[in-house]
Amino acid sequence: MEISAGIQASLAGRYAVALFELAAEDGVVSAVESDLDKLAAALDQSPELASLTTNPQLGRKAKMSAIEEVAKLLELNTLTRRFLGVLAENRRLAETGRVIRAFRDIAAAQRGEVSAEVISARPLTEDQLSSLKQKLTAREGRTVKLTSSVDPDMLGGLIVTIGSKRIDGSIRTRLNALTQAMKG
Repeated sequence: MEISAGIQASLAGRYAVALFELAAEDGVVSAVESDLDKLAAALDQSPELASLTTNPQLGRKAKMSAIEEVAKLLELNTLTRRFLGVLAENRRLAETGRVIRAFRDIAAAQRGEVSAEVISARPLTEDQLSSLKQKLTAREGRTVKLTSSVDPDMLGGLIVTIGSKRIDGSIRTRLNALTQAMKG
């Protein structure tokens, strides 16, 4: 399997590659990906947990102990627990979010998928997401794994990010462009 140079070049990418290789060796890629999804959700929902990973005032032992308790609470598998312990021990817990994204990209590439992130002003319906997924799959020529989020400041429209490509159809961007055109 070929892993992009961009992923390999980043610190988080190197950790994600190592985790993916270990998970593939043990045949637990899906389980680790599921664990990382749980962890990402926990980081999004808990400002305290997110703070734990980035707070430089907390010592290594305190972070290791806390992340082990979180791993037990989330019922993460052994490989994922050990990996989080390594991140804590190496003072790299702040990279957790980037490691998760890189791991997802690697796993998706291994399955022949491409990840796409969609940001909209309002939550999209299942029909809208399905239609968008079909169009992106046709455009990319491979299966698209879609994640969506909401940014009310966009006013309307969509921003779609696929790998390093960004399609910005937001009203905010269109208004900014119109403003610039009128200035000059």
